[in-house]
Amino acid sequence: MSGPAAGTAVAATTTDVVCLGESMVTFLPSQPGRLADVPSFGRGIGGAESNVACALAAAGHRAAWVGRVGADGFGDHLVETIASYGVDTSAVRRDPFRPTGIYFRTATDRGTDTHEVAYYRAGSAASAMSPANVPYEELFAGRILHLSGITAALSGDCLALLRELTAARPGRPLVSFDVNHRPHLWRGGDADASVLLELARRADLVFVGEDEAEEAWGIVGAEAIRAAVPEPSVLVVKRGSAGATVFASGLRPGPCSSNAGGAEVVTHVPALRVDVVAAVGAGDAFAAGFLSATLRGLPVRDRARHGHLMAAAVLTVPGDLTEPPARDHADRLVALDDDAWGTLRLGPGWTAADRASEEVRTP
Repeated sequence: MSGPAAGTAVAATTTDVVCLGESMVTFLPSQPGRLADVPSFGRGIGGAESNVACALAAAGHRAAWVGRVGADGFGDHLVETIASYGVDTSAVRRDPFRPTGIYFRTATDRGTDTHEVAYYRAGSAASAMSPANVPYEELFAGRILHLSGITAALSGDCLALLRELTAARPGRPLVSFDVNHRPHLWRGGDADASVLLELARRADLVFVGEDEAEEAWGIVGAEAIRAAVPEPSVLVVKRGSAGATVFASGLRPGPCSSNAGGAEVVTHVPALRVDVVAAVGAGDAFAAGFLSATLRGLPVRDRARHGHLMAAAVLTVPGDLTEPPARDHADRLVALDDDAWGTLRLGPGWTAADRASEEVRTP
């Protein structure tokens, strides 16, 4: 099949979010140091879209991950591990000719000069995803379809697929797009900047970091980013420790939307103070928290606060994934007044705390 037929309607579904993208087996170092010096590695999984699916499923939503893996042991591990979080992996395809992607990374923060990542994903099974070989019925079966710019960078066929999935058509689910600019994945030139901007402008809900917008598009500041990406009903500009700014306007009617036809509302939500263990996976966790609250029809401020809390859960553990806070626990924190939210500080183990005195430490 070369793509969904124009006007394809989405049938009634019990799936909340469908996430499409490459997931890889990741090898985590047993100790700090250069890759050349690390003696051994532990095995985990990594993938922006599968991270979002796992976090949503762990938070009680019906999430599915669609991808392509090799017919190998690493592919088995990925599918089994992602499914263990409660994610529906029934639409994952196995490629008998291409391998599952893998990568190795150091223990240092990816934002530092000493951080190293060695990817072995060229020619991977996921890079062969195309409009001709994905299960469109499964992709369009959820209330939200979540994509990221990483997939667009994997191959020309993957880019063609994202263009198909973000094309306007009747009955399309709400399309969520995380820009996820990864310069090392692109094949030179400025194609990545124009492609990511194009895809962002075709989506309904967009996540973009202020830093990556500057790096990819040369655009500085949340207002300027909104001016460059005016089409999405919701634009979330992540500003690191400064928090997030959400632009919301003209949301289309439906279970994931509010403020239909209303004027633009700009909401700034401060970030939490977090005792960071490892700065990996926070962006995916933020997206999962925001999508979770979107599915519940919560106000924009609460969506961003849930995003911050999900990110804090991941920042206080060594890996990309962790058990999120219980929903009632998170709801209590989200409901705090601005002063209490501003003094909240979270450290390792906070998601297991049941009492406010265990959750909150003032500076």
